[in-house]
Parts: sequence; C-alpha cells; structure tokens
Amino acid sequence: MNPGKARGAASSRSFLSDQENVLRRVVSLLGLDDNVYEVLRLPERVIQVKIIVRSPGQGSRVFVGWRSQHNSALGPYKGGVRFHPSVSVDDVVALSMMMTWKNALAGLPFGGGKGGVRVDPRKLSVRELEELTRGYVRGIYKYVGPDEDVPAPDVYTNQQVMAWILDEYYRLTGRNAASVVTGKPKVLGGLSTRTYATGFGVAVVAREAAKRLWGTIEGKTVAVQGYGNVGYYAAKFLHEMGAKIVAVSDSKGGVFDSKGLDPEAVKRTKSSTGSVIYYRHVEKRISNEELLSLDVDVLVPAAIEHVITEENMSDVRAKLIVEGANGPLTEHASYFLSLRRHVVIIPDILANAGGVIVSHIEWMNNRIGNYITEEEALRILENKMSSNLAAVWKFWESELDPGKHTMRDAAYALAVKRVVEAMQLRGYM
Repeated sequence: MNPGKARGAASSRSFLSDQENVLRRVVSLLGLDDNVYEVLRLPERVIQVKIIVRSPGQGSRVFVGWRSQHNSALGPYKGGVRFHPSVSVDDVVALSMMMTWKNALAGLPFGGGKGGVRVDPRKLSVRELEELTRGYVRGIYKYVGPDEDVPAPDVYTNQQVMAWILDEYYRLTGRNAASVVTGKPKVLGGLSTRTYATGFGVAVVAREAAKRLWGTIEGKTVAVQGYGNVGYYAAKFLHEMGAKIVAVSDSKGGVFDSKGLDPEAVKRTKSSTGSVIYYRHVEKRISNEELLSLDVDVLVPAAIEHVITEENMSDVRAKLIVEGANGPLTEHASYFLSLRRHVVIIPDILANAGGVIVSHIEWMNNRIGNYITEEEALRILENKMSSNLAAVWKFWESELDPGKHTMRDAAYALAVKRVVEAMQLRGYM
C-alpha cells in the first residue's frame, strides 16, 4: 500500500466525518428528530465520471471524477470543481454538504454541490487539460444547467477551465447559457470581482470581528498560512484596512517580520521565484508549523484542511482565527480553542463565502443582461459579508450560550434551520 495514498484517504474520510459530526450536533442543538440528520447527511445524487485523455506518445489515460449534489431545497446546486491528485468521492460529498450550509447561511437561492477530478493538472499540457475538462462535462452535462447545477472554479481550476465547461455544455445541449457556470472570463459574462472575492470576504469578516473584540483592525498583527489566491487577497485587503501582516507562508515555508510585510511585494517574489520564502526583506524564515503558533492577534489559515489538529492546537496563540480554507481546524481542535482557550473562530462557511456570493451576483447578472457593474458587485459583497457576520454573532450570543457553544455551532445552526424550513415547506419532511 502506498502510505501517501492511505493518509490521503484517511484525511478525506476524517473531513467527511467532521462534517457529519457537526451536522449531528446541530440537529440535536435545534431539537430536531434523528431522522432529520439522515435526511440531511446523504447527498441527493453522486455522479461518477470516467474520463479518457489521449496523449501523444502515452496513449490513452483514464481519470476518474465526481459531482456530488447534496441538497436542492433552496435552489440549484452550486459549488466548485477541483482538479487535484488526492481528491476523492468523500471529499466532494463533504464539500457539497458544506456548500449547502454556506449558501443557506449567505441567504443565497442555491443548494450545495461540488465536483472533482483526481488528476495533477500541472502534469498535463494545455491541450490535455482542455480534453480532460470537456470529458468531465460530457459525463455530467445532463445533470447541470442554470436552474439545475452551476459549477465554479476551485482548487487548480480557473477562468479558462470555466470557459471550456461553458463551451462544451453549449456543444452538447445547444444552449448558449452563460449562467450555467460562474467564475468565467469577463468577456464571457464573468466578473473581475470573482478573482479576489473570497480573500476580500475573509478580510471583511476579520475586520468586523476585530471591531467587536478590540474596536478596530488597525494595528492588529496578522499571520496568513497559504499564499494562493485567497491568502494573498486576504493579506492585501487587511493590509489596506490598517492591519499589520507579520507572516505569510506557502507550501515551501514562510517568512516573518515583526515590522510588517508588504503583501504585494511578497506576491511579486512568489510569482517570480515560486515561493514566498525567497522574499529577502524579513527578519527570518519560518515553517508552516511555526506560523500557526505565532503570537499574533489574527490567524488566517487559507491553505488546506486540517492544519490545526489535536497535535498542535495547544501551540496556537492567536485570539481570532478566520478560516480562509475549508476545514482548516479539526472538530476537536475547534472546540478546544473556542471553549477552553476562548479563541473566536470565524468558521469557513461564513468566512470564505465571498466567492459564492459573487458567483450568485454573476449568475444573476447573466440572466438580466449583464447590468451589474464591478463596483456594485463589490459593494453588495461587502454588505453581505458584514450582515452575515452580524447575524451569526447575534444568534450566537442571543440564542446560544457562547460558553458552551462555538460560533461554528451558531453558523451551522442558522444554515441548517433555513434548509430544514425549505424542505418542510416543499413537503420533503
């Protein structure tokens, strides 16, 4: 057995188990019947796709992909498509479940969906990547559409991949419907705001939470783990809001400077060298593990799931954690830090919802003839993120006991409550 694959499978299963455990607890918290848990736990449909890619000199290679459609009570399934070598069916099921709660919490007319293909896209040529994408669409096109299921970018997918999805859908169905996919290039009906929406949303909720804790975000120290799209834009906008970015990292390691980093200068270094560790104007280089244990005001884990676990949770010293990534804390670590250490943790389904909020704006804009400007989209996003945090915080303090329940409990409870109400009204329960 390949140890790497075994660990990957265990991690995927653990991630799904965490989502199931959170759901079970919230169902109990809301006083709902155990049968409701089973109704909400299982996806409505999971599609498996075999994709054949022909490569010069290598013959035909086979890849496997999935699309999980978790719940459609509030509207069409909505969620990204990731291309990653370790993605599994458990991953996409867990993430589709998370999208159901994320969309419900954000007040969007969407259910939850997620897709993935097990592939390392960095090892494919552009032609092979296009063939892979079109093959994936051929496997799922009967189950997607503007009113059925709307894909979007995720890990290792981008605007170009979305353009191929749009075009293949048109070839197969004859429907030239821009709203079948979001995160498209602007010339095809996309919004530039989508590029930085998730990172901007993370910065907004961090700012709003900081106001409640300290009165302001200005001067507060911030460490960001993961300097991809979400991490970079979160750092950039927090810097512009007056926070001091003292540490950032990527997969190769990180850098620290107590005087503060220039996020854009660090980004230029990463773009030219491949990593933030080559940024020279710093006090020292650090590991990802060291970044998580820095004595900072705000920690933004924006890389991958389960970076804070039972093994390192006692080392965390931040007072506010804003989850830029999906599931960066294990369930146990989240409860330990929240209830034992009194760390305020803004959960992923609230903190990183900026992307899907702008996806909804794009989807809506495509359907009304593209009248919404980039400035209007950004204003709507900021207002939405601020009001969502306020609603969750109010529910947490007024409906729950913050000494016994976390903000994650509050966010999930609000989301599940909305989905259950929709299902009851439709007659599903």
